[in-house]
This record gives sequence, C-alpha cells and structure tokens, in this order.
Amino acid sequence: MSSAQNPGPEAAEEAGPRPVRLIAAAALAALEGLALVVGGVWILVLGLTGEPDDRQQAVTGGVTLIVLALLPLLAARGLLARRSWSRGPAVITQIMALPVAYNLLQADSMAIPAGIALAVVAVAALVLLINAETTRALGIRGPGNAEK
Repeated sequence: MSSAQNPGPEAAEEAGPRPVRLIAAAALAALEGLALVVGGVWILVLGLTGEPDDRQQAVTGGVTLIVLALLPLLAARGLLARRSWSRGPAVITQIMALPVAYNLLQADSMAIPAGIALAVVAVAALVLLINAETTRALGIRGPGNAEK
C-alpha cells in the first residue's frame, strides 16, 4: 500500500489536535474496558480462592470478562490514534452495554446504581461517537462523500 492509501501516525498529527469529544469517547471506552478487567479478575480470584457453587463456571466467567475487555480497550486506543476502524468496535461495545444496563436496572438490589451508571456511560459514549466532529477527526466520510 502506498502512503496515500495508508496514512501513518504523522497524518493524524498534521490534522491538528484531537477533538475533546474524541478524547472523551476514548476515555469512556477505556473506562468500560477497565471495569470489565476488574470484574473479570474479581470473579476469577473469588472462583479460585473462595467456595463457589461451580469453580469451573466462575473461572470461565472471569476469563470471559477479561477477554471481552479487549474490545473496548482496543477501540479506545484506536480512537486516540484517530484510526477510523476504531469507531465500529466502540459503538458495538456501547450497544452491547445497553441491554446489560437494562438487566441491572431490573434487579432489586445494589445493582440498580451500576445499571444507571452503565446506561449513562453507554448513551454518552454513543452520542460522542456519532458526533460530526468525531467522525471528521477519524476521517470517516458518509455515503456519497467518498473520494474517487
């Protein structure tokens, strides 16, 4: 590929400073990724050191959460680097978070505040990700606006 087809990191630097909305979207995605890592480690440690009903299920759940954390963490890194591909995984993460938030809100426990926080973060991140300023900063063009 030529440098015109695959611009390097210097192209992002020439485009000016990162928009605040892009930085905020990356921060929210990273926050979700870190929360998944912490939750996964917590479940994994409790599964290995505690007395779970099913140790294998606890370990599997913890490892699954840690692996799922890669999606928002990679998306956050890509957003900060102004990679256009990163918006897709970031949006998918937020869409996946909304049903989780809804389920947490349906619980009759201390999970309700977590559901509220997750819903607020997911909606805020979606708004930031579809914002025109973010789209321009990532070099994403709408239908009919592609270069020929």
